[in-house]
Amino acid sequence: MDPQLDPMKDDLPLMANTSYMLVKHYVLDLDVDFKSKVIEGSIVLFFETGSQHRKNSSTGRECCQSEFDQSHKMRASEPYHVPVTNVSACSSKMEYNGFAVSGEGEEDTSDENGNHSNSEQASGISSSEDCCDRENHGNQDFVLVLDCCDLSVLKVEEVDVAAVSGIEQFTRPAKLTDVSKELGNLRNHIVHELVALPAKRWEEQLCCFTHCSQAPGCGELPFATGPWSLEIRKPGIGTPADFPHAIRIWYKTNPGGRSVAWTTDQSGRPCVYTMGSPINNRALFPCQEPPIALSTWQASVRAAAGFVVLMSGENSAEPVQLPEDILSWYYYVSMPMPASTFTIAVGCWQEVKQQSFTAAIPTNTEFSLPSVQADFSWHEAMCGHVGYPCRFQNPAVSWQAVIPHRVFSPCCLVELCEERLLPLIPQCLSAAFSTLGTHPFSRLDVLIVPSNFSSLGMASPHIIFLSQSVLPGGSHLCGTRLCHEIAHAWFGLAIGARDWTEEWISEGFATFLEDVFWARAQQQLSHEEVKGQQELKALLRWHRLRDEVQNSEEELQVLRPNKESTGELSESGASVVKYGLKAEKIFMQVHYLKGYFLLRSLARTAGEASFLLSLRKFVCKFHGQLVLSQLLPDQLVLLLEFLLEEKTLCPRTLQCLERTYQLREQDAEVRHRWCELVIKHKYVPGYGDVERFLREDQAMGVYLYGELMVNEDAKQQELARKSFASAQEHMDVSSAKVVAEMLF
Repeated sequence: MDPQLDPMKDDLPLMANTSYMLVKHYVLDLDVDFKSKVIEGSIVLFFETGSQHRKNSSTGRECCQSEFDQSHKMRASEPYHVPVTNVSACSSKMEYNGFAVSGEGEEDTSDENGNHSNSEQASGISSSEDCCDRENHGNQDFVLVLDCCDLSVLKVEEVDVAAVSGIEQFTRPAKLTDVSKELGNLRNHIVHELVALPAKRWEEQLCCFTHCSQAPGCGELPFATGPWSLEIRKPGIGTPADFPHAIRIWYKTNPGGRSVAWTTDQSGRPCVYTMGSPINNRALFPCQEPPIALSTWQASVRAAAGFVVLMSGENSAEPVQLPEDILSWYYYVSMPMPASTFTIAVGCWQEVKQQSFTAAIPTNTEFSLPSVQADFSWHEAMCGHVGYPCRFQNPAVSWQAVIPHRVFSPCCLVELCEERLLPLIPQCLSAAFSTLGTHPFSRLDVLIVPSNFSSLGMASPHIIFLSQSVLPGGSHLCGTRLCHEIAHAWFGLAIGARDWTEEWISEGFATFLEDVFWARAQQQLSHEEVKGQQELKALLRWHRLRDEVQNSEEELQVLRPNKESTGELSESGASVVKYGLKAEKIFMQVHYLKGYFLLRSLARTAGEASFLLSLRKFVCKFHGQLVLSQLLPDQLVLLLEFLLEEKTLCPRTLQCLERTYQLREQDAEVRHRWCELVIKHKYVPGYGDVERFLREDQAMGVYLYGELMVNEDAKQQELARKSFASAQEHMDVSSAKVVAEMLF
């Protein structure tokens, strides 16, 4: 652990240089060993050149080196090395083309089957010739940086995608005339064409990713691991455009790694699962953690017979029997998502069999919305995401109120889940559908996780974890928590925050919508009963928020701690999650509750039906995208004008307002309204802002002189005369005359 980064106090670094190279697809091939508490195998990453370096020529090394220098201190990695452990490549049923030969300058270390083997012991081997000396070789070699922590990386190699039979469809004939010279470019071109396939060819694309991931290696790549990153280079390659766009990493997890929990379930049987760690999945597989790195994935996971593998995947995987009493499970997703949303749970889970149920969409007219069929005209026209097989554009699922779902639990909780949880799922799914329309995901698994789970629930693509604590004591807690996690399918997953510090976008919306969903799921309730429930819930949340604000650090209570820098990245794409490693932050609900009360206020102002309809339209427009909550200047002006209508605002509120929106740095329209607020509420710390405005923005400041005089406040009148005296000599004659009449 880097001593400069205290995991109990400091920010979480996101090291991946996503501006240079962006992962588009992961292929994981893993074995789960409960005896050693290790997950081991390989991951193949397919890249496209990032936004900073989308070009075909080998130029721009100075820019790469600039990024290298800026992040050198933060990385603090060990010397580059190539571990030489004997690691067998994945066996492949594919045939390979005869033109798959090593390019110039590459050492082909593979045997006739494409497997790598070395007799030397695994150790950090470093030399000035074969490995990267930072100071002497930084100018020559581009460094790919991935987020990585608590992993043992065994080997990194380039994948020879050009060796896959039938891959010629992704090549141009001219590219094959001089294979030995242009092989690196050919491989990158193949990956580029593969990731660029249109959404309607997603099944073909997935199949090609599978075949390419099984291709042999064509040269090991030097790498170095640091406390938070894995750095990879290829000697002689100086730009991201020329760096290999398909690499395979052999690795194994650490039994104490912080991304997964090895434990026992409520029946005493071993299990392992991703528990929503603050460091996300970087201790499960090397990845790009920043939200902007939207990618698809597929995974083959093997475990001993008797274990069930659940994962964030579109398909309900059926196990394949392998020799030695091993089962293999395969999942995939075709909707690009941040790597942090990848979830896995391996245990002796038992499926809770579902009874036949036909869900009815609630008909309570107080909450009725336009039908999905009427709304479907929004979808295709307003999809703004990258291409993928989007459910919002599929008429066949536009009326699917209840998506296919399964429930799993430890065997000792099956009966309780059958009684309490199973009947609620169709009701809650139907209620969510009636509110927001098309379900973003095609299916859902719900798993009761072990008792060491530190939350009541967690939502990931296609799977929800629930704590056993929601099961006893009636249906209320179970139903509301289920509704909360279902809401994340829209807010948090289908629509995500571009900056992780804006977690209120996910949690605030889910908290607000859980009340709406739960009210609709309880179809027998009258409007008065629903309103009473929600008012009581609001009161309880207000008490909880008040207590938390009084008993927690103020810096952790801010919804947007990065303020106007929210969403900003370094040139390389690296960033930090402010307070991401604060242990106490995990248990705080201030972002849930502040976001909830903001949305509740908006709903009461606009009317609940109108507000929910606007949310539905918002979902249709922004699903599959990342968003920020920054206000546009005109929106900020409108906010300040509404605040001007308030009779009183306390100094603390005005102070928070200025700090939150950095009003002194905004344009003149915004600053003019800010000065009006300062004058109206006699906010003395803001008098300097008024004086500056009268001096520097004379074209808009005349009205403020009148405001200063009307209040009949001695300090404000003195401020007006002082400002006029210093500016009068340089003022327009007409303006000076008007102001003088106000003042004297």
